[in-house]
This record gives sequence, C-alpha cells and structure tokens, in this order.
Amino acid sequence: MRLLHTMLRVGDLQRSIDFYTRALGMTLLRTTDRPEQKYTLAFVGYGNNPQHAELELTYNYGVTSYELGTAYGHIALGVPDVAAICEQVRATGGVVSREPGPVKGGSTFIAFVVDPDGYKIELIQR
Repeated sequence: MRLLHTMLRVGDLQRSIDFYTRALGMTLLRTTDRPEQKYTLAFVGYGNNPQHAELELTYNYGVTSYELGTAYGHIALGVPDVAAICEQVRATGGVVSREPGPVKGGSTFIAFVVDPDGYKIELIQR
C-alpha cells in the first residue's frame, strides 16, 4: 500500500495553487474541472505518484470558506532549511504561526506556517 494524496477543500483555487507552488515550492501536477458536478481539482506536490504523495486541492463551486474543525492537525513537510522556507512563505504574503526552533522537549528543528484557508503545515528540517 502507498499514501497517494491528501485532499483539502479550498475557497479560492488559484490562491491555494499560488501558495503551495510559490511559497512552498511545489509543482502544479494536473487539474481536472467537472462543471456538471460543480468542482475543480488541482494536484500539487514535489513529484508525481507513485513516488511522492500529493495534495489534492478541491474547489467546490460557490464555496469560499470551510470550518476546519477540531480533528484536523497539520500536514508535515521535510525541508532542507526551515528558516529559509519561513522567509519564502512571508515573502509571498503567507503566515508563519510558529517561528523556527527546536520542538519542545527535543532537538528537531521545526516551524509552522498556515495556508490561505487556515490549514497548518509543519516544516521539519531534514
């Protein structure tokens, strides 16, 4: 078995594509528009399946925001330089919600950023 993708519902598809590609360096892999079903999908990631898991950004026509709920935690990305990615996120208008530093009680260097729809993304230095 293999993890293929995680789906996130987004309120503005282009804004989300811009965030994940410009701020986090992902590539837009493919899109699918389903006008009869009233949704559009955009897959972003660092490589195509089956080698890499992807994010499926789902825009449902006419829906501009969602309640995230209390069960959602975060997506984690392994990055070479947490501080540099945080600066890249800031430079594109993104939000860093936890500054770079060691995880509490440990030595792993992390930070958290928030995408335009409020989803949290943990950056883990590798």
